[in-house]
Amino acid sequence: MSTPRSRRRRIVALAATVAAATLLSGMSVASAAGTLHQSGRLTITTVSNPKPEFVSGGDALVRVTVPGHDRVRITRNGKDVTSSFVRQSDRSLVGLVTGLRPGRNTVEAKAGGRHEHLRITDHDRLGPVFSGPQQRPFFCETTAFGLDPAEQPKCDAPTKVSYRYRTTAGQFAPLADPTTRPADLATATVAGRTVPYVVRVETGVIDRAVYETAALTDGTDPSPTEPESGWNDRLVYTFGGGCNGGYHQGSGTGGVLNDLFLSQGYGVASSTLNVLDNNCSTIISAEAAMMVKEHFAETYGPVRHTIGWGGSGGAIQQYDIADAYPGILDGIIPGISYPDPLTTMNPVTDCGLLNAFFAGSGASFTEAQRVAVAGYNTYSPCVSWGLTFLNRSTPTGSCPAAIPVDARWDPVSNPDGVKCSAAEQWVNQLGRNGRGFVRGALDNTGVQYGLSALESGTIDAEQFVALNAGVGGYDETGTRTPTRTVADPRALAAAYAADLVNSARLGLRTTPIIDQRTYLDLVGPVGDIHTAEMSYLMRARLIEANGTAANQVIIENMPTPDQSVASAVYELDAMDRWLTAIGADGTHRDRAAKVVANKPEDLGDGCYLASGERIRERLTYPSGGRCGALYPIAANPRLVSGADLSMRVLKCRLQPVDWRDYPARFTAAQKSQLRQTFPGGVCDYSRPGVGQRPPRNTWVVY
Repeated sequence: MSTPRSRRRRIVALAATVAAATLLSGMSVASAAGTLHQSGRLTITTVSNPKPEFVSGGDALVRVTVPGHDRVRITRNGKDVTSSFVRQSDRSLVGLVTGLRPGRNTVEAKAGGRHEHLRITDHDRLGPVFSGPQQRPFFCETTAFGLDPAEQPKCDAPTKVSYRYRTTAGQFAPLADPTTRPADLATATVAGRTVPYVVRVETGVIDRAVYETAALTDGTDPSPTEPESGWNDRLVYTFGGGCNGGYHQGSGTGGVLNDLFLSQGYGVASSTLNVLDNNCSTIISAEAAMMVKEHFAETYGPVRHTIGWGGSGGAIQQYDIADAYPGILDGIIPGISYPDPLTTMNPVTDCGLLNAFFAGSGASFTEAQRVAVAGYNTYSPCVSWGLTFLNRSTPTGSCPAAIPVDARWDPVSNPDGVKCSAAEQWVNQLGRNGRGFVRGALDNTGVQYGLSALESGTIDAEQFVALNAGVGGYDETGTRTPTRTVADPRALAAAYAADLVNSARLGLRTTPIIDQRTYLDLVGPVGDIHTAEMSYLMRARLIEANGTAANQVIIENMPTPDQSVASAVYELDAMDRWLTAIGADGTHRDRAAKVVANKPEDLGDGCYLASGERIRERLTYPSGGRCGALYPIAANPRLVSGADLSMRVLKCRLQPVDWRDYPARFTAAQKSQLRQTFPGGVCDYSRPGVGQRPPRNTWVVY
């Protein structure tokens, strides 16, 4: 049973009418074509990818805007492809141009004596496009998704389509025939219409990652020119957490079978390289997201806007992609967020050093003193960092089972083997040193651990001296050493230039942000690594870079099922309304001004009370007000050591030790020890860090 094409045409007319209100910038491709039509211009744009130079897979969804009622002829590399285009309600033409050859292509349109052309550069569907040389070896995991076995390094496998339906009991169940209607089939509501809750799931390989897409289906094959009746022309792109060194495909994505999204008609997409524990490169993640989203649009049609979703490492990807590769995501909802991998590694490695110190020569420190040195509300986040992520700084401590033991690095038996440290994913930006390790960007030279604890009187002068003399650092293998960690100057300069230390000054300044801060600081007997100061760290960067953080909203909630659901439902709805209003803004304001001006009136900072009530209240660091009483925001080891809230300094500049800067009095022996500990001086956070510079630009190619 199939839907008549006449009905599908009525559907596309409705979708195109809605789409006409959306913006032209970035990846929002169901754009202001009507405005262009009225201007009398003949235009050609790629709507599946904002960058025609980065198209992949041999095809591209193209929009041609034709002035007046002129007849148009469209060609691809000289061949007539006009029949592939379908007239939309705004009088633009949209068509899937197939048969692109690798490299340069030309799409031309002629109408009423006018002539326009567009250069399209096509890339291999398996990549890379802009992320640089791909890792080898690269172990395949296609069978984890029910795909055929694949061979490395490309790990390609035939695409498969399957169907699920939502049961009235609230479960997703397999469905062999999408036109059948099981007795326990639930319904979904899309734009006020009730539709069968049947989902088309597509699984395949793009950019060497296994990708998944999902959307409601009426049982027919989707068309990019005549969209599905159950799709609301919006996309949620999901990202997964963690952070690891790669060299394998991954056995999970950010997840696409999500009732919150699908029940409202959203399309959902993700891939294994959008899970940071499979791939700790936000640049590779950006490339994979761009390519998968492009394929989604070429399957379903122009995407009105795309919302990022995911927590922890999933939040890192949203923040970093939005800044360095703007337009892939139109609005982001990062949960339990961190700003970027390099910044996050500082508290990870600091806590590893503190854990070792307190287990050894610092065993006499009380629990209260340890908390004061770590900066958190309890010491347990440091314990958790040591147990969960410290091994990411070692060559083999975090290798997944997908990487065979005999393929892994060993300094004697296999010096050229796979290193699994997170830094391996930054090699295209940072390079390698002469010993085969990725140049290090971590540094704690001059860091005065426990400085705030000394200033508050929680630890005394002798403890401060012993702590800083005994904490030490790490070498390139992640082994603890008595000397401090020293960053490679070339790595520092490259990290800032590549925006690996998120500057918040590029695409983020024009991106709507709802920072979803589920509060985990005081939860559980062991505590949690996802501490809330990180949301405010990102806010500090926005203010530092742009003079405002008006485009970022922080909403705090407890990790209870009712609050988690309530916050997710509200935040998705608020982001959709925010992006829709921006798209409908026909003023001449720039994008940043439109983002701020069109924020929904009911949307602002706030928190959920124990009763479930959401209150609006400006959130600050240090915390205050009603939300601050319920969600106290603490610090971390670097903030306690004197770093400013933005924490953008990887390696501080040094200043001589000045005894007048300390509230404590040191003995001659203590002064001598501090001079030995800090022979070059201590951190001066009033100056930019070593190698710190503005990022090079957006959309950088490696």
